[in-house]
Amino acid sequence: MKTAARKSRVNVYPGLPPRLRPFTDLDIVCGVDEAGRGPLAGPVFAAAVILDPKRPIEGLRDSKKLSKARRDELAPLIKQQALAWAIAECSCEEIDTLNILHATMLAMRRAVEALQMLPTFALIDGNRCPPMDVRAHAVIEGDDKVHAISAASILAKTARDALLVQLHAQYPQYCFDQHKGYGTSLHLERLRLHGPSPVHRRSFAPVRELLQRDLFATA
Repeated sequence: MKTAARKSRVNVYPGLPPRLRPFTDLDIVCGVDEAGRGPLAGPVFAAAVILDPKRPIEGLRDSKKLSKARRDELAPLIKQQALAWAIAECSCEEIDTLNILHATMLAMRRAVEALQMLPTFALIDGNRCPPMDVRAHAVIEGDDKVHAISAASILAKTARDALLVQLHAQYPQYCFDQHKGYGTSLHLERLRLHGPSPVHRRSFAPVRELLQRDLFATA
């Protein structure tokens, strides 16, 4: 059951200077970020984190600027020390139906709604906020400016990478464990060789073009 934080819990929010805070110290603030907008395969992930100001976590920053080993160290620490955290996703089918922007916004909203503590304010990485009941504010490059967004970035990235390793076990011919679904030369080579898998995003240009080529070839 979700619980609302008591008003006596003053959220002295780390990572964002007071002059830039669009909320008060009584707000319960979550940071939100996504992972996997650009890849050609796999779901897009999002995470939401409410940090505990009494239990600061050293070394939080944009997950892309951390080594895999450091992300893997920080992820369980975030889960252990945060007041609340949640991870959500949107499937390839949802991405192809909604488009990647709207699917990303939906994954973010799902992450916020899945938190076991009800936030009163959400800080979203990027330049736009998903439609949801919680008040929200977008922070450009927030994953490297706001601690809670950094934490969300790390959880979303590690969760998605773990799934892509699992997908590699199902579809080893695509080497998902190496490129995590991004359009690297290796991935494009394997995609041309084997054709799209069930976990490829049909609406993304390299995959769509292969499907159209195969359709015309059999027409």
